[in-house]
Amino acid sequence: MLIELQKSGLKTEAQTPITVYYDNEIVGEFVADVVVENLIILELKSVRRIAKAHEVQLVNYLTATHKDVGLLKISENKKSKSKEK
Repeated sequence: MLIELQKSGLKTEAQTPITVYYDNEIVGEFVADVVVENLIILELKSVRRIAKAHEVQLVNYLTATHKDVGLLKISENKKSKSKEK
């Protein structure tokens, strides 16, 4: 997927670290699977269905980065589904 996004002219970053702050103190770090055009967080999962924990993870990434758009994409045996937040 990363290669196809890049071939279409989109700027992508894989395994992007996201530092989490609370009251100007670093309290943790997440790693987003892909960030597209520094606007969209794309989380890739290889599971049968999207779990609530996957959605919460994406929302946490969006909150930590102050981004508005995230896409949670799952694939199972060459089939894929996605859910947008």
